Amino acid sequence: MHLVAIGGSDAGISAALRARELDPSVDVTVVVADAYPNFSICGIPYFFSREVQPWQSLAHRTHADLEATGMNLRLETFATSIDVVGHRLAVRALDGTGSLIAYDALMVGTGALPSRAGIDGLDILGPDDGVHVIHSMGDTFALDRFLETRNPETAIIVGAGYVGLEMAEAFTVRGIKTTQIQRGPEVLSTLDPELGALVHTELTDHGVTVLTDTIVNRIDKTGDSLTVSATHQGTPVTHTADVVLVVVGVRPNTDLLERAGATLGAGRAVVVDDTMRTGLPDVFAAGDGVTTHHRLLGLTYLPLGTTAHKQGRVAGENALGGTARFAGSVGTQVVKVFDLVASRTGLREHEAAAAGFAPVSTTAIADDHKKYYPGAQPISIRVTGDSRDGKLLGAQLVGRLGTETAKRVDTYAVALHAGLTVEQVSELDLSYTPPLGSPWDAVQIATQAWSREHRQAVTA
Repeated sequence: MHLVAIGGSDAGISAALRARELDPSVDVTVVVADAYPNFSICGIPYFFSREVQPWQSLAHRTHADLEATGMNLRLETFATSIDVVGHRLAVRALDGTGSLIAYDALMVGTGALPSRAGIDGLDILGPDDGVHVIHSMGDTFALDRFLETRNPETAIIVGAGYVGLEMAEAFTVRGIKTTQIQRGPEVLSTLDPELGALVHTELTDHGVTVLTDTIVNRIDKTGDSLTVSATHQGTPVTHTADVVLVVVGVRPNTDLLERAGATLGAGRAVVVDDTMRTGLPDVFAAGDGVTTHHRLLGLTYLPLGTTAHKQGRVAGENALGGTARFAGSVGTQVVKVFDLVASRTGLREHEAAAAGFAPVSTTAIADDHKKYYPGAQPISIRVTGDSRDGKLLGAQLVGRLGTETAKRVDTYAVALHAGLTVEQVSELDLSYTPPLGSPWDAVQIATQAWSREHRQAVTA
């Protein structure tokens, strides 16, 4: 039995590890396009903030650790095509040499590629010009070289999602005056604007200039600096900086599987079932290049590292003939921005309405622990539930670092996974001690506020 996994990130490595765990006799080959298998891409901003040093610390496992599991790593090897009938994978080495790898089962974890959002100039300008993306270790080294050799004083970050916000903090702590440009009405568009505004304030309090409702159209090199041309609410504007980082999301990297005959679905990601099968014989896929089963939405595209790990594990088990199934995602996410933590799980109100629910929401503010114990801090919590049956649909939380906002969102995530109502969350037996919580935890104070406001609608 020979399992070939394409991709050295979360999904590919998880599949390989699971296969070797279940059957140490199986041959596993992992084809990796670069020389950095199993590195934490999510940790890159903390390398730039110098909280994680050296860069080798970003490896979940070293090269030696991976090979010690019995897998064979083919580094700096690019998968070029799949012979579905012949069960062969064509690859190209760094020197251009091509070869074929026979497989019994194939797991494709090619991930996603940085989106360019239609910005002119990105195909012309690159790292040497000061225009960067940050999606791989190669991107990381290129930006690090630029920062170390050019010593930029000003930066523009296009995009205010998770990575963009983390990099705004990293640049700021390095003394780089940073401007953040967001096309939507508020930063962190995965939150409702009233909560995103709290993140906005945290950025400005730390010296970041935030420009919302601003769409970047073009980037030009002007002497030693870069000019970003944009429109702010329809009015043309320009901004200049020494370095520009573009982090405007990702798009699924589906070329290999699409050419092999796989079906594309939501977000042009490859369609897989809950066993991670693609519909092609003995070909599995997982991670940021495939569709995701969402427990509230059904099939969608939601690239998350946590999901990729789980999907890869399912694919690795089933490639050996197993019957594992991906249980689904509820879209739980969290980000730290300076001294603030923002998190969400499930659906926001407009997402729930589009999916056919009858959502209503309530925002509450609750202390993270008993106020009489020193250091209590408020958490803003927005709960969304269905007005017809009271089912919990989603939650958003923003609180200071140390308020356990990340773990409290997990309570809502478990409730969503289990299909609980909002009122059933209020009934959960949660831990309590005055330095850490309250007899009614903050998550329950918020669900009780929702029930007070909407119980009549639910019972009508």
